[in-house]
Amino acid sequence: MLYAIFLPLHSFVRWLVVLAAVAAVGLAFYGWLGKKSWTALDERVGMLFPMILDIQVLIGIILYFFASPLTLGLLRNFQGAMSNPEAVFIGVEHSITMLVALAVAHIGRSISRKAVEPGAKHRAAALLFGLSVLLVIVTIPWSRPLLRF
Repeated sequence: MLYAIFLPLHSFVRWLVVLAAVAAVGLAFYGWLGKKSWTALDERVGMLFPMILDIQVLIGIILYFFASPLTLGLLRNFQGAMSNPEAVFIGVEHSITMLVALAVAHIGRSISRKAVEPGAKHRAAALLFGLSVLLVIVTIPWSRPLLRF
């Protein structure tokens, strides 16, 4: 039951992550390279990207520990599951890298908020949000359906 609810939700929220990421990274690079001031929009979008990523990771954690047959099997027999490439990717590589991407997004948010100069704010957001997005892209399970209902 949980799987039937949270897997489609995880699939849907990924697109919100993509939209927020494009907006955050795009605005940050635009502000940095265009030597723009830091605006309320930059602040809101810079908050929105890590926040939506938080939600996505929380849904992923619920799937990992309580709902996904793949990861529940992995947790029951870790050594045996390591012979299954899909279990290794989802259970280890995807999960750990997404947690790292989340941490990088939050670090980018924190550094951009604490920086004094607008250029430093935009640079921190551009580079760290960009790195976070790159980590997300690298570990998306592209072989799975991109939208589930």
